Amino acid sequence: MAPARDTSHPSGVVVIEDDPSISELLELYLSREGYVVRVAALGAAGVTLVRETDPGLVVLDLMLPDGSGFDVLKALRVFSQVPLIILTARDAEQDKILGLELGADDYMVKPFSPGELVARARAILRRAASPEGAASTAQTLGGVRLLPAERTVLVDGAKVDLTPKEFELLHYLLVNRGLALGRDRLLEEVWGYSFYGDARTVDVHIAQVRKKLGSWGCIIQTVWGLGYRVDEEAAP
Repeated sequence: MAPARDTSHPSGVVVIEDDPSISELLELYLSREGYVVRVAALGAAGVTLVRETDPGLVVLDLMLPDGSGFDVLKALRVFSQVPLIILTARDAEQDKILGLELGADDYMVKPFSPGELVARARAILRRAASPEGAASTAQTLGGVRLLPAERTVLVDGAKVDLTPKEFELLHYLLVNRGLALGRDRLLEEVWGYSFYGDARTVDVHIAQVRKKLGSWGCIIQTVWGLGYRVDEEAAP
């Protein structure tokens, strides 16, 4: 059973970063926003810290003294769907794609703007805490059923595990079924920001949602040159 969140603060943030200058900078900026910040310099310690404190957000470096941040991300996803931002000096496109495919919500490259990271963190935490989704109606299309209050997705009756951002993306697409939705609009509505957005982030998340929906992934169709649309007539 996951531990209870610390409700005396807006949310907790776990920073898994071995560079003291960066972790101290993140702690300074995030603490100013009222977040409880806990830091781990090793991947294994970070995994333990997330398990023990159940934070609202994780900021993860990919190059850690005891191994790859990708392995840390995979270990976290075994027991937690906590929103996660990768913060790394590795700027190769394949690294970004892999991080998003493994379940990261966002990917930032060093050197970075602390203000930009705080803006992204604030957007992720605000949307994760928003009661708006829980109050909305269940969405059903073919064999796909999304239950906002339970944060659950069923495909042909079987539960499918989605990350928070994958869930919100699918929810938004289903609510706006039939509409062609541009990548910029999806970034603004689902991620909560547009200026800092990267269209590739949307594409990778769409690919992951389609994969997890199995044969029903066909309901999410590409609108070339624009973005995506849920087709009510599509079926396996």
